[in-house]
This record gives sequence, structure tokens and C-alpha cells, in this order.
Amino acid sequence: MLFNSYEFIFIFLPFSLFAYYSILRYFSNTSAVYFLVVASLFFYGWWDYRYIPIIISSIMFNYYIGLSIQRSLSRPILVFGIFLNLALLGYFKYVSFFMDNINLVLDAGISFQEIALPLAISFFTFQQIAYLVDSYKDKVNPISLREYSLFVLFFPQLIAGPIVHHKEMMPQFLEHKKAYFNYQMFVTGLFLFALGLFKKVVIADNIALFSTPVFLAAEAGFDLSLWEAWGGALAYTFQLYFDFSGYADMAIGAALLFGIKLPLNFWSPYKSINIIEFWRRWHMTLSSFLKDYIYIPLGGSRSGELIKYKNLMITMLLGGLWHGAGWNFVIWGGLHGIYLLINHIWIRMTNNRDFLPSSFNWLGLFISWTTTFIAIVFAWVFFRAESVNGAFEMISSMIQFSDLANAKEILYAIQTGSEVGHFGSATGYLFIIALIATVVIMPNSTEIVHALDQKTALGLGNFKKPQTLSILSAVLKVHSLTIPVLAGCFVTSILLLTRVTEFIYFRF
Repeated sequence: MLFNSYEFIFIFLPFSLFAYYSILRYFSNTSAVYFLVVASLFFYGWWDYRYIPIIISSIMFNYYIGLSIQRSLSRPILVFGIFLNLALLGYFKYVSFFMDNINLVLDAGISFQEIALPLAISFFTFQQIAYLVDSYKDKVNPISLREYSLFVLFFPQLIAGPIVHHKEMMPQFLEHKKAYFNYQMFVTGLFLFALGLFKKVVIADNIALFSTPVFLAAEAGFDLSLWEAWGGALAYTFQLYFDFSGYADMAIGAALLFGIKLPLNFWSPYKSINIIEFWRRWHMTLSSFLKDYIYIPLGGSRSGELIKYKNLMITMLLGGLWHGAGWNFVIWGGLHGIYLLINHIWIRMTNNRDFLPSSFNWLGLFISWTTTFIAIVFAWVFFRAESVNGAFEMISSMIQFSDLANAKEILYAIQTGSEVGHFGSATGYLFIIALIATVVIMPNSTEIVHALDQKTALGLGNFKKPQTLSILSAVLKVHSLTIPVLAGCFVTSILLLTRVTEFIYFRF
């Protein structure tokens, strides 16, 4: 079931909220936990009920392996548990990829049946591996199977994250919440959910109408102009941004409706002025997982610079492969690994963590941001393309600088509102320019919530408060626009919800 579907918005979510708070009021917290487990299984099974036994088996296995580890702190049991989790993930996600490559390299002609990928297997597998590792480190208190099941299945974070840790979630699930209802958290949840729905339906799905034809044309070998290729690449860059940002808002918002706070997972990553900062802002819980459970166990930076760079590359290559079973994802991860190496080498050479010239100035800031953003856009081409060949077709068109001579024609087309090439319109290019300004200048959803109501405790973390935030906050408070904005976002999204599309991260 998708967050951006009528079934979820008008049936599943209202019924779940009514039943949950009714059970809390008239029965017990334990009964409410049981209800959320059943509701989450229904939510998961709506997509394909055949995968319910897989996720239930995974939960049962990891729960009892976790108990065994907690009792004995046995490393062999931990290794066994991690191995079986990775074996399950590898079978469903990577067997086809490896068999295709074996057939390609050895010309083996081995026939095999394509294996359908169970929904969210990457997310719930990583989440449970983290639980087993923390159990071995004696960081986990024993919990019941009921609470553990909810920890894994809680539907706002089940399908595409954030990847949650037991220490973040279990205290909330174990709290005594009889007759508990937090009005402020509920309103904040509605605000974030409506804003996220708007990002997905109104922005991401519409910009996809511009990006998709360009990538399909590149895949087919169509000779794209520089302007068409950059238009498609930038369109996808913002499609992914608002798709993932919208999902993150809707996930946190839906959880807040139940009085549960999920960790932040997305923090204005296109404001980053270096790649290190980008990975602190993009898919934040995945970045933390890769750091804590792959990079540091490999040795991190403890054994010198060369070993540190090797560990970074291995971590990013594995992170790319986690996103998808294809060489394009491996290349995407490898590119970001190279970016990170360059960033760390720059820091070592200049002792400047901001990746800026030695004397800070606005020109230096602009150069750093532009360099970082362009590097990210080039990497996204491999992330989006159906194949490596399709990605290189796009890249070759993006560096076809002879087309710069046509810049006057492009500007004229934008001014007159005429078509730009075969795939773009002037409106599309203006939309992209507006989105660039929006993501760089405007505060993000959490910052807006923090400005409107700091009691909700969706804090700013280690990030600085932007100057535009106080201005926007004052406007919203003075003119009392919070409710109209909420209603406007929701109504507009519902009216445009003529086709239900998957969130991009559902595929992983």
C-alpha cells in the first residue's frame, strides 16, 4: 500500500488511528501494540500477500537469534545470524544479477527463473542486522516478540525507511500510553504528511514527465542535445529529491499521528558545499548504518590514510550495490567513493573542512556548491539509467559543449514559451530553475515545523538555523497561514492524484 493512494489516505490511515487510540483508551498499551503489528502486516501484504511469510520468518529468526546472542554474547551465533540475513537478501536481490554476469562472461547459457524482489527486504534486513550486532555489543535489553515485531513492522518506516535502531524506537513502544493523545504531535504529523504528499504528487510526479522521456531516449541511443540531456538529468535530480523528501515527510508525519517520533532521514542535501556534507544530509540513517556497521568494522581511519581511503571505497561500492543489483548502481557508489576520497585529500592538504578557498568568501562558497552539485547530478545519471550504456549516452550528451553555441536559441525559446528540443518545454526549464532556487534558499520541512512549534521536539540537530527560516516563520505566524497552507497542499495533491506512482526508494 502506498502513502500516496486513496486506500491509504481515506481508509487505512483513518481506521488505524481510530482503532489505535480507542484500544489505548479502553484496553491497554499491549493490545495497541498487537493492533499495530496486525495493521502493519496488512499494510505490507496489500502489495503482495505472498511475501508475508518471508518477513514473518525473518522476524522470528532474528528475534530468537538476538535472544541467544544476548544470553551468550557468542560471536559464532552473531556471524551465523548475519550470514543467513545476507543470504536471504542475496538470494532475492542479487542472484539474477550474478547469473546474468556469469552467463555474459563465461557464455554459459545457464537458464534460471527471475526472482521477484520482496518489498522492503533491504530495509528490514539491515535493520535486523544492526539489532543483532548491538545485541552482541550488549547494548540491547531483552524485549518481547510482540515489541520486536512492531520494531521491524511499524508501517510508517517499513517500506523505505528510515532505518531505525532499537534504542530510538523501543522506549517509545514500551511507554505506558493508555488514553494518551498528543494534540500538538498529531497536528504536526498532519502538516508533514500533507506537505510530503504535495512534494510527491505535485512536484516529483510532474517533473518525472520531463525526465523520463529523456532517459528513455538515451537508452534507445537517440542523439540528445546538451540542453536536452542536462534538462533530463536536472529534472531527475529534483524528481528524486522531492520524491524522497516527500516520502521522508510522510513517514515522519504518519508516525507522529500515532505519537511516535522517527529519526530524521533527509536534510536539504542539495545545500551541501562538499560531498562529505551531502552524505550527512542524504538518507541519513543509511549513511549512519554504512558508517557504523561497514566502514568502522573495516577499520575506519584507525590504520592510516591509505587504509581509510580503501575502507571508504569499499563502503560506498557496497552502498551502491545495496541500492540495486546492477553495474550502474556500483558505478554510482564508486563515483561517490571517489568524490569522498578527493574531499578527504583536500581536507588533508589544506586543513580546510569546508572545501573552500583558504579565505572564506561568497565566490568560494558558490564554486564549492556548484562543483558539488554538478558532481551529484553526474552520479545521479548512473542511478537513474536502465543500463550502463544508457548512462554513458546521457553523459556524452551532457558534455557535448559544441551545443553551447545554441544558447541564444534556448533563451529565446524560454522567453517565448516554445519547445526546447524534442523533449522539453520552456515551462519545464523554468520549473527546474525554480526548484534549484527553492532547495537552496528555502528551509526544509523540519526547520519550518521547528519554527512554528518547538514543543514537537523535531529539533535541528547539528544543523544551523537558516536566516530565511525566521522570516518564513514570522510570515506564517502573523498571517495565520499554517492551516490554509496545510489544507491547500492536501486538496491540491488529492485533486492531482489521478495516477498513483511508486516512491523511487520502494525499489530498494
